[in-house]
Amino acid sequence: MITSVFKKSTPLNYSLVVILILVFFFLFQIQEPSWMSSSFLAFQKISLLCFVFASFFLINFIVKKNGLSKDNGYTIFFYLLFLLFFPTIFNDPNVIYANFFLLLALRRLISLQSLKASKEKIFDASFWILVASLFQFWCILFLILVFISIIFHVSRDYRNWVLPFIALLAVAVIFLLISLIFHIDAIEFFEKRAVVDFRLDYFKNNYENGALSIYTAIALFFVFSILSTFSNRPQIVHSSYKKVVACFFIAVIVFIVSPNKSNDLLLFSIAPLTIMASSHIEYMQQKLNNEIVFYVLIACSLFTFFSQL
Repeated sequence: MITSVFKKSTPLNYSLVVILILVFFFLFQIQEPSWMSSSFLAFQKISLLCFVFASFFLINFIVKKNGLSKDNGYTIFFYLLFLLFFPTIFNDPNVIYANFFLLLALRRLISLQSLKASKEKIFDASFWILVASLFQFWCILFLILVFISIIFHVSRDYRNWVLPFIALLAVAVIFLLISLIFHIDAIEFFEKRAVVDFRLDYFKNNYENGALSIYTAIALFFVFSILSTFSNRPQIVHSSYKKVVACFFIAVIVFIVSPNKSNDLLLFSIAPLTIMASSHIEYMQQKLNNEIVFYVLIACSLFTFFSQL
């Protein structure tokens, strides 16, 4: 039934996902209603919701534009389900903003396979990743994905290897200007963020621990699925899927090394995992198995969401 509903991209699918986003977002927000009495906090919540919506439609655009998904609604539905594993994300502006900029970078890197305007795409991707690192410092590790993309497509032109450093200079200049205007101590800003912390003892309750464990098991399933079926997929999308898998593992590393650790940081892994999950459903033609995958995911996401309210 679920596979039939989302088998084709229709206005109904998008409307359903939009409504569900609104429902779950405000279900979480009403747990702490103090923001309703402050116009500034209310504006911040609305801006977070807008960025969440933008991320949904951006990931959908990435898979459709680059041939990573057929004309269906699986991508946005999976993205919603994975997001529900960690509802505290809805209260973490730095992670939401950083994730949006990373998606902008991922869009440019995956489209690099067309070899059109490759220099502009490399610079843009590097620029957005560095902007994301201002919100969550260790997002800077996603520059590895830029160099992987260069190796895949345009490694022979030495100028492409220099572009990420030019983007770094551009972001540094912009940040210094902003820090001067708003009297931000740039050294202190990075000293607090450029810290490595491998500890995993941040859980506030067993439900957060359970959500991480279930998410890890599901992620391993989809990663194994795409790796085991990789050779049978169209040659034209091999480099794109390699970048998606690399993006996922970089996101895991960002989670592991980041200080002030929380499940929210796993948001960076949700976009690549969503692409892998959608690919799994499309590749596996057995309807019963796909229905089971969907219902298990729905049950897990709803359980983890409501248990953490």
